[in-house]
Amino acid sequence: MSVHESLEPRKGEARLETILKVAIYAVGGQGGGVLTGWIEALARAQGYVCQATSVAGVSQRTGATIYYLEMAPSSGRIPVFSLMPAAGDVDVMIAAEWMEAGRAIIRGFVTPDRTALIASTHRNLAVSEKMVPGDGLADSTAVREAALQVAKRLIAADFEAIAVNAGSVISASLFGALAASGTLPFPRHAFEAAIRTGGKAVEPSLRAFAAGFSAAETGDPRATVSTVEMPAPKVSGPADLLADWDRLTVRAAALPGDTLAMVLAGLRKVVDFQDLDYGASYLARLESLAALDHAPFDLTREAAKHIANAMAYDDVIRVADLKTRDARFIRIRGEMAAGDNPMHLTEFMHPRGQEIAGMLPRRWGERVEASATWMARLDRWFGHGRRVRTDSLRGYLMLYVLGGMKRHRLGTQRHAQEVAHRERWLDVALGYLDGNYALAVEVLRCRRLVKGYSDTHARGLSKFDRVLEGIALVAGREDAADWARRLREAALQDEKGKALDGALATIHSFV
Repeated sequence: MSVHESLEPRKGEARLETILKVAIYAVGGQGGGVLTGWIEALARAQGYVCQATSVAGVSQRTGATIYYLEMAPSSGRIPVFSLMPAAGDVDVMIAAEWMEAGRAIIRGFVTPDRTALIASTHRNLAVSEKMVPGDGLADSTAVREAALQVAKRLIAADFEAIAVNAGSVISASLFGALAASGTLPFPRHAFEAAIRTGGKAVEPSLRAFAAGFSAAETGDPRATVSTVEMPAPKVSGPADLLADWDRLTVRAAALPGDTLAMVLAGLRKVVDFQDLDYGASYLARLESLAALDHAPFDLTREAAKHIANAMAYDDVIRVADLKTRDARFIRIRGEMAAGDNPMHLTEFMHPRGQEIAGMLPRRWGERVEASATWMARLDRWFGHGRRVRTDSLRGYLMLYVLGGMKRHRLGTQRHAQEVAHRERWLDVALGYLDGNYALAVEVLRCRRLVKGYSDTHARGLSKFDRVLEGIALVAGREDAADWARRLREAALQDEKGKALDGALATIHSFV
């Protein structure tokens, strides 16, 4: 038998070119399995032989699940289908998140001669993006440009938002986009019939399907990653407190330049953290800085942001308060699509001995922190991770009581430490103001290095101190502000501070 003859299909077998190949990249919770089931049911109902497989990622966001389907017209014989997609051999690639489209492109599953790419432009941040201390976001624009170059056809829209608006999940809106793409030889009513056959949440799924179908027909193939502008939170409360709030906003509006939006955001944050009097002290600090500033008022704008973050630090009280708020439980229930079903919620708490001592009144806390014996006891009692069930009365009440201790916060050892550190930082920044305005602004921006609580806070403080030490070495140079920016960005690149070590070594080589 010749090679040519061996490639000819036997009677009744499907030719390779009649096999349609669909790959789906989906993250946990997006209904990738449901979407795969709909496509499989659709193909079989239309007289096609179909096979579906899936390979789960390492976890829900370190690796997406890859679903893969092959289908061919029924011919009386069952063809041998592949279990996994191959590079350059995919007809339709469906990505349920924008970076997953990028991963599919990198793996060669999207090709200009063959592949229709259907992708949602919304972002679910990957673990690798979240773990970077600074801005670890992957380049969404690069994915868009690559998709336009390598896909035979690109259908891109925020299918997540489309599904949510229809009261469903993204699998339904992506199914609608698949129907609109025309890549499968089946009519629209057959797609809708597959949803009805599933028998679960049929009406919301059909609404999302129709919306996804419409978006795919009318969407711009050069769609960019969607961004959602969050509305300013509404302030509510007793009339007398609202009157005090209004007086604070009038003071905020009197600050110079176009700083109002940032000042109001900072004011909301510190008032939410503590109370209206605390908000008044925030404005007083800003007003004293603004008196030293001049156009374009970059110093005031940066101070409005970073002083608010410094004043609303993360202590045990703050963490407990946030974890017991109604809005948080509502958000989690909505994200998990729990509906009326019972939901178990376990919090992981890992305070160090310093966090416990910091909750004590200042003088008492000072004595405890000065005692190696007491600090060792606190670490032994509290320094290991604890799991607290906030769906239980005991666990919820424990955190609720801790969160209610905010009225005592301003007299604690932790607050005294935060105030002292904040004032030292501002003194350093203002010390550079007369000689180098840009450097003073960069020093204010360095406060972003300090965040979180427990070990995260300790690492941030260490990097912050090292950056300020490096800035002091170059403060007399004309490019001091640029070096301050480089040091800060280096500190944000990795958790262990290796990039910062390199930047400081460079400075020591020429000073």
